[in-house]
Amino acid sequence: MPIRVDPEGNEIRALLDFADIGGKQVIEIGSGDGRLTWRFASGAAHVTAIEPFAPSDSRARQNLPDNLKGRIQFHQVEFDEFATTAKPGAFDLAILSWSLC
Repeated sequence: MPIRVDPEGNEIRALLDFADIGGKQVIEIGSGDGRLTWRFASGAAHVTAIEPFAPSDSRARQNLPDNLKGRIQFHQVEFDEFATTAKPGAFDLAILSWSLC
């Protein structure tokens, strides 16, 4: 049986209490396998998900729910590399959940 992370929904509830994602252009730095991304992306206008670890990025792409296709853009890249090509002011909100652990 797989381990369920945050079955009570505390993590996403805390995020949504802290940040207004509604209709915003969001960048998620350290998106991992998309576990958290799927839970907030439906409220955003668009999510740019950045993950440097190739196996996690691959799992996120493979497990992308159909209802979120076209709403999330994945980049398998380190943030500093991505930042050199990103347009200034392109994002309304940055999420770094678990990126500093």
